Formats: sequence, structure tokens, C-alpha cells
Amino acid sequence: MSVTRLRLVAHGHTAALRQTRFGGNDNLDEGGRRAALALSPADTGRRAGDTVACLSSPAAAAVETAEIFGLAPTVEAALADCDYGDWTGRPLAEIAAERPDALREWLSDPNAAPHGGESIVAVRRRVGRWLDAQRGGGRRVTAVTHPLVIRVAIVHALDLPLATYRQFDVAPLAVVRLTGHGPHWQLRLDASPAWAKG
Repeated sequence: MSVTRLRLVAHGHTAALRQTRFGGNDNLDEGGRRAALALSPADTGRRAGDTVACLSSPAAAAVETAEIFGLAPTVEAALADCDYGDWTGRPLAEIAAERPDALREWLSDPNAAPHGGESIVAVRRRVGRWLDAQRGGGRRVTAVTHPLVIRVAIVHALDLPLATYRQFDVAPLAVVRLTGHGPHWQLRLDASPAWAKG
């Protein structure tokens, strides 16, 4: 079985991320575009003369991030952000004020979906199926997606309890590298990644 090298990249900043809103389909804001442009080719999966498969969440910010990297993304539905149902586009503070019990339930129970959309369990199921299908394919893949999707992917790849997904902080343009060979994934942490310099 061949080794798959998977680079998960969180899309750049959007107004929704800066305002702590649930989901939505915003484009990158100006700061997000500038930060994406500043990443080096090695960070984004590009190498001279090398072909990289690029997959992207359907969200505008993810597609735009991939395109800024000089990659031609193929939209992959499995990489979509959580479906936040009737909370989509609304600020966290607003939900906390209007529906504090529902928000508390969603934050404490991965099976809960008080917004009428997906539970975290459902997101893990979706992302996990996609991740399992990537392993052993012998490809280098850059996948541009959402911080929550990356957090859930890490939990699935390392076979951790789902509740631990909240312990991972995935910032915009964060890069997580997974190597898949045989039945397991390995998480690669770079000691001094180029994207952290400056």
C-alpha cells in the first residue's frame, strides 16, 4: 500500500471568523487574502514540477484560499463546514443570549444539534469516511477546509475520543500534515514551519 501525504489547510480569515459567527459563505476578507498570499509554496503544497491534488470545501473562502495558493481546487462536499442549521451566519453572542441552554447543550454534547443542522458526531462521520478513503492512495493532497473540519479530522486520524476536538485550536491558514500508510495516520508537527516565520 502506498503512502498518502495529506496537507489540511484552514482557509484564511473571513468576516464570519473575525465576528465569531456560525458558518456562512463569506469570501476572504482583505487580511485573509494578504495572509494567504504571504505563505510560501512549500507551506501550500506546491513544489516546482510537482503535481498536487487539491481539494476544497464548497465554501467561497476555501476555494479562494486554494486559488491564491496557485492550486486548482476540486470541490469536495465532505470537506464542507458543519451545517449549523438556523444558527448559520448568526453571532455566537446572539445565540448565547437568545438560547443559552441550546448553546450549552451543543457545546457539551457531540450528539446534539439544537440548531437543526449537523451534530459534531455527524461531522466526524462524514469527515472520517472521507479521510479513511484517502489513506494508502499514494497521492499528495492539499485539502483546504474549515478549522472545525480539521479539528474533527485530527480526532478521527488519531482515534481520539470525540470530545477532545475542542482541545485543538486551528487558526486560519494553519497547516496540519497527516501521513497515511496501512491502517493508521501519523500527525506531523514541524519544529519551525515557514508559515510561522516573520
